[in-house]
Amino acid sequence: MSAPHPDGTARLRRSRTRSRTVNARPALALSTLKPNQYDLRPSCASLVCPDCETWVPITGLQTKKPKLVPHDTGRAGKDAAVRCRLGSNRLIVVNVTVKKWQERLEDGHAETGHRRRTTVLRKPTVAPAPAVSQIAAQKQTATDDGSGDSRPLWLLREMKWASTASAVRDTDTRRVQIPAGDAPVGAPPVPLTTLRPRRPTR
Repeated sequence: MSAPHPDGTARLRRSRTRSRTVNARPALALSTLKPNQYDLRPSCASLVCPDCETWVPITGLQTKKPKLVPHDTGRAGKDAAVRCRLGSNRLIVVNVTVKKWQERLEDGHAETGHRRRTTVLRKPTVAPAPAVSQIAAQKQTATDDGSGDSRPLWLLREMKWASTASAVRDTDTRRVQIPAGDAPVGAPPVPLTTLRPRRPTR
């Protein structure tokens, strides 16, 4: 067993180890992992430990009993030296060929490569609608002439309408009685009643 790191951090994971210890857990089959969770290249044979989720070298890849090397749960030289008891020295079943692994890896890249990033269109922030009482107060403030009149806006409107109602009615009456068309300038007023000719008396 290798000596711990001097500063108490995780040890460097060597690809070869002299330990003959074998984990009692069932062997881990590569076919149960995703193609991006292991690497079958001879120069860097490794996989992601399912227990501590760190990349761990595989020793004895070309032998009958390949296994994960003893490893810590953190990053080498950075995290605390906590040994992964469940994953260290676990046997590996290499039931995937290098060619098949490369094909699966390339297929995975092809599936994700054509995907386009979806643009999220955020709705514009809309200010809340004011209450009816607030609208009335705003209108009353806008029409206030500074005279200090504290009467309600609706009452002021009713009073203004009452003062002009008679003049509006007279104008409407005259407009109905005048025939359509332009009146000549300087001409006598057009009669408003219908003229009916009378028969001469004998």
